[in-house]
Amino acid sequence: MIHLESDYNNGAHPDVLQRLVATNDERTQSYGDDHFSEHACELIRAACEAPDAQIWFLAGGTQTNAAIIDCVLQPYEGVLCADTAHINVHEAGAVEFTGHKVIALPSCEGKLETAALQEWLAAFFADDTAAHMVRPGMVYLTFPTELGTLYTANELHAIRAVCSDYGLRLYVDGARLAYGLAASADVTLPLLARVADVFYIGGTKCGALCGEAVVFPKSDAPAHMLSRIKQHGALLAKSRVVGVQFEVLFAANGNAPLYLTLGHHAVALAMRLRRLFVEQLGYQPYIDSPTNQQFYVIPNTDLENLRQHIGFEVWCPVDKHHTTCRFVTSWAVTDEEIDDLEHVL
Repeated sequence: MIHLESDYNNGAHPDVLQRLVATNDERTQSYGDDHFSEHACELIRAACEAPDAQIWFLAGGTQTNAAIIDCVLQPYEGVLCADTAHINVHEAGAVEFTGHKVIALPSCEGKLETAALQEWLAAFFADDTAAHMVRPGMVYLTFPTELGTLYTANELHAIRAVCSDYGLRLYVDGARLAYGLAASADVTLPLLARVADVFYIGGTKCGALCGEAVVFPKSDAPAHMLSRIKQHGALLAKSRVVGVQFEVLFAANGNAPLYLTLGHHAVALAMRLRRLFVEQLGYQPYIDSPTNQQFYVIPNTDLENLRQHIGFEVWCPVDKHHTTCRFVTSWAVTDEEIDDLEHVL
C-alpha cells in the first residue's frame, strides 16, 4: 500500500530527526532567542535574498494564517482570496474567528485572477456606502493553489501592482511552497520576497515534524509581533524545535537547500504518477497540475481496486459514473513505491 492521501501523513526527514536528537541535551533560550533559530533565520534570509527580513517560527498552517492575517489587518478590514482558497474552505472559519471577514472572489483553476480582483476593488471604492462595509486590507494567495496550479511570475507581479494601487498587503500561504517552487519555471524565493509583503515557508508538509517560517521580507512587520503572536497561543516556548528543523532544511545540500531538493523529488514522482495514470491507465486529469498534488477523474468501478493499493482522497463527484480523486506525493514517497504501483496496476 502506498499512501498518497496527503503530504503530511509522514514523520520527518532523517536529517531533521538526527539533528533534533543530536541537539536534544543542549540548553538554550526560549521564544526564538536560541542560536538554532537565529541561524535558521540567517539561512532563510540568504535563500530569499532579503537580508533585513523579519522571521517568526510557528507550528502549523491554519494557526499561521489566522495569527498573521489578524496581526496585519486592522479590526475593520477583511482579506480577499480565491473562492477555493484554504482560508475560505478548509480552515473551519479560523480567520473569521479572529474577527476578520474572508471575502471570496471567483477563481479560475484555483487562481485569483488579476482582472477579477481589479474589478471588485474598483466597484468597492466606487460605492458611496463603502464606509459601511468590511474594508479590504489584504490579498491572500496560495503557492501552489489548492488545486496544485501555479501563478506565473508575471501574474504575481500583476496582483502585486493591484495591491499597491489600492494600498493592500499581499500575503502568500506557502504551506506547499517547496513543491510549487520545484514545479515553477519562473517563481523563486527571491522573487516571492520581492513581490509579497509577507509569506510563509511551509515545513510541516515538506520534511519537518511541524513548523512554518513566517517571513516579512521588507522588515515592516506590525509592532510587537511577539506579543501578538502570543495572544494567539502561537508563540512556541521551545521555538528551537522548529528552528533546528529549518536550520537543516535550509542548510546547503549540493547546489540547493535540502528544502528545495525535497520539493523536486516529490514533483518528479508526481510526474511519474501522471504518466502511469494517463498513459497507461487512461485516466483523465481533472486539472493540469504540475505540482505534487494530482487530480484524476476515476471511473467509479475502479475505485475499490485502487483502494487496495493506494491511499487517496475522494475530491468531488463528476457524474454518476466518475469521481475526481486527489493523489499527493511528498518528500517521503520513494521511487520504489512508484515502481511497485506501476507493477500492480
